[in-house]
Amino acid sequence: MRISIFRRGRVVASCVLLVGLGAVASSVPALHAQAPAQAPKTAPPKTAPAAPVAKAPAPAVGLPSGRSIINRHIEAMGGRNAILAHTSSHASGTMTIAGAGITGPLEIYSAKPDKSLVTINLGGIGDVIEAFDGTYGWSLQPMTGPRLAEGKELQERKFDSDFYSDLHQEGRYTSMTTLEKTTFEGRPCYKVSLVRKMGGEDIDFYDVETGLKAGALLTRETPMGPMTVTQVQSDYKKFGGLLVPTSLKQTAMGAEQIMKITSIEFDNVPPSTFDPPAQIKALLK
Repeated sequence: MRISIFRRGRVVASCVLLVGLGAVASSVPALHAQAPAQAPKTAPPKTAPAAPVAKAPAPAVGLPSGRSIINRHIEAMGGRNAILAHTSSHASGTMTIAGAGITGPLEIYSAKPDKSLVTINLGGIGDVIEAFDGTYGWSLQPMTGPRLAEGKELQERKFDSDFYSDLHQEGRYTSMTTLEKTTFEGRPCYKVSLVRKMGGEDIDFYDVETGLKAGALLTRETPMGPMTVTQVQSDYKKFGGLLVPTSLKQTAMGAEQIMKITSIEFDNVPPSTFDPPAQIKALLK
């Protein structure tokens, strides 16, 4: 999740998004079929070859630099020191799959340096879990059973699980470029390109007036292949000395999810929270 709750920035629970798509798009049969069990693993998960690094786009003339816009966002949240003061977080709320009439409780756990666990109980579907324990990425849900992330998906899971991702540390990116001043969700925003060192590009939107992040355009690897997601972050509230978004709308392939955070606690997540369940451990033997 990171301090911003909706990690990723980044894409929260891609397996959950797939469940949502399955619930509202019966024309995608792969989402309804039971996935075959994976063969037992005897070594750490495979990592993908380094992806070609995207070329840095040309910066817009007369606009603040990407780094300065991000720094302003950090200060608007509460400052770098306030972010670094925390080592773990636990957020509770709900997730709704729009158009499907499905709502369920949501729990998001995160810890430094890069551990994350998202659990959602969806009525009529069951428990959906996605996690990264610092080494392995895995998911567990009724439609696909236990599954390990590998290759590019695993790399992105690790990248997105960085607890301090809101700081946008320089070592994570080859460039941070302001592309333009535009309108995003009815608000004037700066559009910033973030080219990742691991390959790929994220697009962030920052509110011109408040400096806070308003959303993002992200592409991540999923069991269905690359998926582009539009995120909208809003309803910032203060928890633990930090302003964090308590509402996230994610849209992909015509499906929409809405996540609402009602409470956040810091620095009380036990390390055992991220231990994989028996079904996942069986794949690691």
